[in-house]
Amino acid sequence: MVRTLRNAFGTAVLVACAALLGCGSNKPPEFKGGENGEKVRVVATTTMIADMAKRVGGDRVTVETLMGPGIDPHRYQPTNEDRKKIEGAHLVFYNGLHLEGKMTDIFEKSKGRIRAVAVAEVIDKKDLLEADIDGGSHDPHVWFNVTLWAKCVAPVRDALVALDPAGKDTYEKNAAAYLAELDALEKHVRAELAKVPAGKRKLVTSHDAFGYFGKAYGFEVKGLQGVSTASETSTKDRKELAKFLGEHQIPAVFTETSVPDEGLKAVLDTCQSDYKHKVALIGGDEALFSDALDAPDKPAGTYAGMIRHNVKVIVDALSK
Repeated sequence: MVRTLRNAFGTAVLVACAALLGCGSNKPPEFKGGENGEKVRVVATTTMIADMAKRVGGDRVTVETLMGPGIDPHRYQPTNEDRKKIEGAHLVFYNGLHLEGKMTDIFEKSKGRIRAVAVAEVIDKKDLLEADIDGGSHDPHVWFNVTLWAKCVAPVRDALVALDPAGKDTYEKNAAAYLAELDALEKHVRAELAKVPAGKRKLVTSHDAFGYFGKAYGFEVKGLQGVSTASETSTKDRKELAKFLGEHQIPAVFTETSVPDEGLKAVLDTCQSDYKHKVALIGGDEALFSDALDAPDKPAGTYAGMIRHNVKVIVDALSK
C-alpha cells in the first residue's frame, strides 16, 4: 500500500512538472553580462540552497525560492508560478539525490532548456547513506552534516563563474568566506553536542531526516516516517517506536516544522499506556528544522542559524 501511494503521488508530480515545463523556450535565457547592470537570476528549490546561492552570489545575483519556510520538498507539487520562475532563470540550483522527487527527472531531461545544477550530487557516493526514496537510492538530507554541505558550495560557485566570468573574483571570495563560516560552524556543533552524554545520544524525530547528523556526530537516529515523508506509517511502525522509547527511557522526541506531529503524539500515548513512560514532545518554537529553514528575518532563517537552533534544542533536551 505504501509503495502504491508513493508511486501515485510521484506520478502526479511528474505529470504536473511535465505540464509546467512542456511549453516554454527551447533554450535558457541569455545572460548579457553583469557589466550591463544585469544580475544573474537564480532559482533554488529549497531554502537551504537559496541561502547558499545568496552567500556565494552576493550583489551579483537575485535568488527566488520554490519551496519556502515550512514546505516539505518530498510532497511538493509545482505551480504555474514555479514554471515562470524556472523558465525565466539563468540558473536553477536543486539538491538532487531525489529530494525533489519527480522534479529531478524534469531537471535532468531539460538540460538543453534550463541550466540546472544538482548541488548535492558532487558528494562522493561513499559518503552518502543508502535509502530507497522516490526512485533514488541515497538519503538526500546531506545538509545535516556541515562538512558534507560545505562540499556543495563548489558547484554553486563554479556555475556562477561559468555564466558570469566577470564576477569570478566576487564569487570566489564569497565562497571562500562562506566555507570559513561553515568550518567555524562545524567546530561549534561538535563542541555543543559534546555536552550530551554518550548514553543519551538517541535522537527521535518525525521522519528519518537526521541520518547524516547521527553518523557525523555520534547519535542513534530514529524517525517515525522514513527518509521520505511521501511514505505512510503503519500501526506496527508506531508500536515499534513506542517500544524503543519505553525500553530505552528516551526523555524527549522532536517534532519538525515541515511535518505534522499527530503521528508522534500517538506514539507517545502508546508509550505511556504500554510502558508507563512519559516522553516530552519538543515542538512549537523548539521544533527542529529539517527540510526547510525559518522565515528569512528569523534567527533560523539562514543555514547556519538553522543548524545552531537545532543543536541548541537537542542539547537542551537530551543533556539534562
